[in-house]
Amino acid sequence: MLEISEIFNAAAVLKDVARKTAVIPAPKLASDCELYLKTENLQLTGSFKLRGAYYKISQLSDEEKARGVIACSAGNHAQGVALGATHNGIKALICLPAGAPMSKVEATKGYGAEVCLVPGVYDDAYAKAIELRDANGYTFVHPFDDPKVIAGQGTIGLEILEQLPEVEAVVVPIGGGGLIAGVAYAIKTLRPDVKVYGVQAAGAPSMVQSLADGKIAHLDKVATIADGICVKQPGELTYELCSKYVDDVVTVNDDETAAAILALMEKQKVVAEGAGAVAVAAVMFDKVPVRGKKVVALVSGGNIDVNTLSRVITRGLSKSGRNYTFTINLPDKPGQLANVMNVIAAEGGNVISVNHERINSSTEITGCTIRLELETRDNDHIKRLRQALTDAGLQVTN
Repeated sequence: MLEISEIFNAAAVLKDVARKTAVIPAPKLASDCELYLKTENLQLTGSFKLRGAYYKISQLSDEEKARGVIACSAGNHAQGVALGATHNGIKALICLPAGAPMSKVEATKGYGAEVCLVPGVYDDAYAKAIELRDANGYTFVHPFDDPKVIAGQGTIGLEILEQLPEVEAVVVPIGGGGLIAGVAYAIKTLRPDVKVYGVQAAGAPSMVQSLADGKIAHLDKVATIADGICVKQPGELTYELCSKYVDDVVTVNDDETAAAILALMEKQKVVAEGAGAVAVAAVMFDKVPVRGKKVVALVSGGNIDVNTLSRVITRGLSKSGRNYTFTINLPDKPGQLANVMNVIAAEGGNVISVNHERINSSTEITGCTIRLELETRDNDHIKRLRQALTDAGLQVTN
């Protein structure tokens, strides 16, 4: 089982290896609480995972190190294990889901590990890693359900208490549960008055379901843009620690996560991956009771694929009311489009694209349909535009 002395020992081991990432104020992201960000996205390898992986590897016996290590990961643990193994002169083989972002796959190789891509999600990669461990005698470095890995992640809790002693609540992403298990144990042991909330993706709520059932749940399928926390089943140890030390676990959907990624970029100049943004999303969309409190949201990683980032920005703009497409039915005669544009200009909308259709089963024979993609300020602006178009006698269908 975990002891607080193990977390302090991990902090000593990691002192010259892992960055002590900053806790920065983020007043633009939440108006009803005093929000701070623990920026583990700026950690070496771009994720908190380095802490647990490196500490676990540092504590292996000489015999275990000689056999080499194997791990499975959605990407971030892979990079932590790869770097930790390389620093310790150990061979590392990493099993990753075949759908892991290419940036994470290449980064893992770049840190010196051999990569095995496995069809499916994290749990399929885990099964393959266990198979290869048994066949070749590797030492398995579990991504979350290991006391020493959890102790390494728990060093974040120590840093938060040191950097912001007056903290009242900490919000932490959850996949398999290693991060929140370590952080919650450290914080609750030293400061039991501080609230600790966990956040999962709505498409992968394995810890939420487990806590509701009172036993470890296994989800049949998971789907979320937050690939780093796309886990079907939490660990036994992490479930036990969460049951005891975590005050509540909530979920956020992909649109909320996308909006948080966009807000972090635009308002804080912080790049977060999906898993790294869910804690911020939970605060932004009032999923956790932190009104009036000093709260730290843990931005756990920043390793987002640029192609994914482009899609996420589009979703985030839509969710936050910064982009909207109106569909309008018009008589097919001169001057109609100009009339629409005059209304939009008067309300301050910016037209991005116009699509004009004459043949459409939903319009009259003498009519046409236009689709206008607009850059807008917020959801209230969209409502004003819709009302102005309607007041001008235009038939807005979407």
